[in-house]
Amino acid sequence: MSKKNFPHYWINKFSLLRHPEGGWFREVYRSDELISRQCLPERYSGDRNHSTSIYFLITREEFSAFHKLRSDEIWHFYYGSPLIIHTINNSGDYRQFTLALDEFQFTIKRDLWFAAEVADKDSFSLTGCTVSPGFHFDDFILARKEELISNFPQHKELIKRLTRD
Repeated sequence: MSKKNFPHYWINKFSLLRHPEGGWFREVYRSDELISRQCLPERYSGDRNHSTSIYFLITREEFSAFHKLRSDEIWHFYYGSPLIIHTINNSGDYRQFTLALDEFQFTIKRDLWFAAEVADKDSFSLTGCTVSPGFHFDDFILARKEELISNFPQHKELIKRLTRD
């Protein structure tokens, strides 16, 4: 079996680090130009880079916990298991999308709760994420399990499975 079929190969190759939402990541691009705070919608607390991108890897033991961003995020599929992306909008509508070789890009609109997990529990998913305006941790909101369940009780089991305490 090829080394590429093991997550630690990619973790080492790209010097990936643990991500607060789960999984492994490394920023690979941050534009050198800024959008000034005055030109951005009120939801932003300061200047933002035009765009950022990361490598992102989720193993079979992990998941990307429910969170949302103040910017749109485009996910790109690179290698491994298909990735299941779960979304819940502010009205409580649920949608599932599978990122894979036949559907290798998906855009998550701002302020949409989302989580992700590998489809094949014997594998991992290597993806990339592009955020515009660029990612800033001030724009990242990690879901609180009980609060999300209170807002969307119809999705209680999914939320319990894909959030952390």
